[in-house]
Amino acid sequence: MELEGCRTVDVEALATFLDEVDLTLSGLDTPSVRLWIERDQSGAIVGSTGYEVSGDGRHALIRSVAVSPIQRSRGQGTALAKFALERAAAEGAGRAWLFSRRSGPFWRTLGFEGADRDELAEALADTHQVRLFKQTGQLGTEVAWSRLLEAAM
Repeated sequence: MELEGCRTVDVEALATFLDEVDLTLSGLDTPSVRLWIERDQSGAIVGSTGYEVSGDGRHALIRSVAVSPIQRSRGQGTALAKFALERAAAEGAGRAWLFSRRSGPFWRTLGFEGADRDELAEALADTHQVRLFKQTGQLGTEVAWSRLLEAAM
């Protein structure tokens, strides 16, 4: 797996990729959202990962972890998720959070447990995804997950 930081010129292609796999697009073009992409030999995006950190730096909202449907079931999603978790921990976050209505079993394999979405929204109130979900009313339908970053992966 060879990841590269998402640059301004990559945002449109990343947004298209994430839209195709039904993930949130808010804030992709802002410096507070840390994003990485993986490309295939033709240059097409086939994987992505990232996170946002809370204002106090203690919490990370994992987001944009996606694998192209033709690349799935090869461990790539796990590698992408671990990359974001390791980077967030290295940046000083002690707890990772995420929203996922469909991929709970996947996130459980990485040590995540169901969490209170209001607690997530409070800890990460200044993140793009939380602000969007509050604004649109989507927050009430989301499923939250969390884990300590100090725990072994």
